Amino acid sequence: MSSHRATKSGLAWESQQKVKEKFDVELAREGLEWIRDNIEEEFNTDGEYHNFHEQLKDGVKLCKLMNALEPGRVRKINTTGMAFKLMENINSFTLAARAFGVSDNETFQTVDLWEAQNLHQVVVCLHALGRKAQSKGLRGLGPREAEKNVRDFSDDVLKAGQSVIGLQMGTNKGANQSGINFGNTRHM
Repeated sequence: MSSHRATKSGLAWESQQKVKEKFDVELAREGLEWIRDNIEEEFNTDGEYHNFHEQLKDGVKLCKLMNALEPGRVRKINTTGMAFKLMENINSFTLAARAFGVSDNETFQTVDLWEAQNLHQVVVCLHALGRKAQSKGLRGLGPREAEKNVRDFSDDVLKAGQSVIGLQMGTNKGANQSGINFGNTRHM
């Protein structure tokens, strides 16, 4: 675990501090409350850094969450045992979250949670999973995920749009060189 790692120093320490600063206690609390509501199990939902890590580090609640969202998704949940067995729970959760529709950019690595290396990414993953759940008609978390808004334009409308000069290209209205003088005027 993280207690067996050497203390970071220099650039490694600075980068780890930047990662820790991203952690949002309020978002973590919302994530823990959402897990509690879905698995219907009471536990401390304080979003404080160490409590968040303690509640989720064995991966059991995360696996129960996936099974609540999609029954049978995680077949085996290790509740006790060696560290690698508990880390297997975390890996099972991340695989199930990807299968549920969470993108690779929003999931986390096992060590991010197990060794508390990047708990912010765990919070990001929980909120992404909450959005996906909401889009599938389940109890979600956070804002609703955007839906496609496909538009079909006729050829006439597309041709009319090609003749319009957008303001991003600039404008030449009122452009002339009157009043422009550089330096001193010529004296004769």
